[in-house]
Amino acid sequence: SRLTVGDPTVAVGLELDVIAAVVIGGGSLSGGEGSILGTLVGALIMTVIRSGCSQMGLPNWVQEIVTGGIIVAAVALDRWRHR
Repeated sequence: SRLTVGDPTVAVGLELDVIAAVVIGGGSLSGGEGSILGTLVGALIMTVIRSGCSQMGLPNWVQEIVTGGIIVAAVALDRWRHR
């Protein structure tokens, strides 16, 4: 605390990307399944998508909509798969 190297606000705003990475990687929002490798693959996919949106010059609010759409699609696919 004296060196001020720990900042509790470092990852504020990344919650949506983290949830998207886990869901894309095969984790279920109802719990009980998922893997570290799947989460890493999901994080890689989210990084590519976020980087592509930035390269295309899309504003942040559009990137958030894209991320939300990916989460909705991944959850719908997960629900359909577990029918």
